[in-house]
Amino acid sequence: MLGEHRYTVRSTWTGDRGTGTSGYRDYDRAVTIEVDGKPALAASADKPFRGDPTRWNPEDLLLAALSECHLLSYLHACVQAGVVVVGYDDEASGLMVEDGRGGGAFREVVLRPRVTVTDEAMVDAATTAHAQAHEWCFIANSVNFAVRHEPTILVAGS
Repeated sequence: MLGEHRYTVRSTWTGDRGTGTSGYRDYDRAVTIEVDGKPALAASADKPFRGDPTRWNPEDLLLAALSECHLLSYLHACVQAGVVVVGYDDEASGLMVEDGRGGGAFREVVLRPRVTVTDEAMVDAATTAHAQAHEWCFIANSVNFAVRHEPTILVAGS
């Protein structure tokens, strides 16, 4: 299936404390992110950048997008390979490096999916399916840094 898919999101700054951006410390980094038909997401900058650590930040969202995209692509790859997955969780981490000029970039993300399959005979195919999932992941194919995988495959009932 070929096609173009457009996505829209509305980001609204809600951090005016009454004086706008009159100074770097004078405004809150609070943002509301909305997509029609979905719950609003409370966001902010990361804590080191004067943000609210109880809210999602752009770095969290990028890491979450990579993790979920791989998960969904992986499940599809497993169906095609005849692998029955009954559990999947991921402890993903990312390294972002500041450049000293006010910017920075992610250097890498490591996904650590822990997958549970129904049969020992599926372990090799379950491991191989991560490479196919990486090829299919729209988000991983859109970033300019390494996205590595360190999977663990478990067998249900073992």
